[in-house]
Amino acid sequence: NSLISKDGLPLLPIFSSVPDAEKRMEETTSEGGTASVAGIIAILQNFLIKLHSSNVQMMKDGHNEPKEVLENYFTVAEEHLRPFEQKYKGKSIFPIHEEEESVFLSLAAYREHLLSDTMQYAFRQAKHPEKLYVGAVVQNCFGKVIDDEGRVVDASGKPCKTGLEVVGKNAAGRDQTKLSDAPPDKNGIEAFCNENDEFRQYCENGQIRVLYVHSSESLGPAVARYYASKLWGGETYFMQCDSHLQFAQDWDAKYIAEIKATSNYPKSVLSSYPPGFSGHMAQATVHETPGSRLCYCETLENDPNPIVRINSGSGYKGDEPRPTQIPFIAAGFFFARAEFLTDVPFDPYLPWCFMGEEIALSIRAWTSGWDIYAPRVNLIAHQYRPGRLGLPKFWESVNQFWHRPIMNNLVQHIMINRLKHMVRYPDASIEKMKSEGLPVDKIVMDMDQYGMGTERTYDEYFEYAHMKMNPKTQRIDCSSNQWCNQGLKD
Repeated sequence: NSLISKDGLPLLPIFSSVPDAEKRMEETTSEGGTASVAGIIAILQNFLIKLHSSNVQMMKDGHNEPKEVLENYFTVAEEHLRPFEQKYKGKSIFPIHEEEESVFLSLAAYREHLLSDTMQYAFRQAKHPEKLYVGAVVQNCFGKVIDDEGRVVDASGKPCKTGLEVVGKNAAGRDQTKLSDAPPDKNGIEAFCNENDEFRQYCENGQIRVLYVHSSESLGPAVARYYASKLWGGETYFMQCDSHLQFAQDWDAKYIAEIKATSNYPKSVLSSYPPGFSGHMAQATVHETPGSRLCYCETLENDPNPIVRINSGSGYKGDEPRPTQIPFIAAGFFFARAEFLTDVPFDPYLPWCFMGEEIALSIRAWTSGWDIYAPRVNLIAHQYRPGRLGLPKFWESVNQFWHRPIMNNLVQHIMINRLKHMVRYPDASIEKMKSEGLPVDKIVMDMDQYGMGTERTYDEYFEYAHMKMNPKTQRIDCSSNQWCNQGLKD
């Protein structure tokens, strides 16, 4: 069924073009032009079409070396994303609806079978569903692509693959895994908009915005979240979270009240690792429990490309008068005023990156003057997924598309240097990268726009977060952070 919202946003069928796409793109990018969400979606769609066709041509020509693949990504991004990014550098794309108290929910979903359930939960449990807007990036296996632009698919039979499923044990007692043929993935947007009249109204009136991406062309969570951030349309608050969540009753109003209770509001960020649930998405209200603080960081010794990771520390007792500060932002959940998108814009130049996103986001936000807080109460629950479930991973699709079993590792090994360079790892210095023959001009592109802020310094952040760069190991050492665990900073 065809579904276009009242403000011209195409929702169904998949890969529907924005009406008057060329005109809307021109209005959004030209000097003196007026931006629109439809224009931005058209820009992203055009970028994906060009990237798809150039990737397909590279495969036909036998060009699948990591540096060639990266060069192609940056060539397409420079032509189709960079002009838009440069126009709005340092300023908001849309006026923020100050008095509306609306919430934009950013959902980057990779082959997600719980996307519709998550969206239903969010609207059903919201105190003000009429003020809730969703930007969903749906990265699915929709079927076999049969046209040059990637817009037409054959969904018959089983054209897709499962993730690596555990099917038994070998003689040594280790798990045996395999990929199996599978039907196309469930489209959570179609299910949300068409299967229940209660929710269709939100699709028709423009509260749902969507960008479709073939799973075979997923570029990892950092780029998917960049896409999702561009679906924001002026809402008061920005919330980024995973797409397999449950929500507490009135979660929207409670997060707004919680962030207003912070001492640095409006330049405050709420973030945490939410508690987990297992099994199916039963329609039940999340039990509100005391929140926990992100106080801890570590570098794993066996990580092939070590970069610092963050983790939880102590929890609230339940009688604290206001939220207390933490040094880290979790990419899987944070809530802030929408000015955050201007001060800490999402970086389009992190394709295939997985680890390192959170420490970069934390440093960029804090040095831009934003304080980070742990919410005192858990208002969402997250489905944590053990690997043995066999759910698809984006790196599997990357490897399958390029016909190289470790292709994602090869390109990620290069691009993680962008994050490490920003965090000032010695092994990601300009000189070191040049000596290794890496494409330095791409790795550090527009770092002034997507790097650290200017209100506080790198050294001040490392002292604040109890981190220290170890020159011998060239890794970040983390020490116990008592002020965070004890909630000593308001």
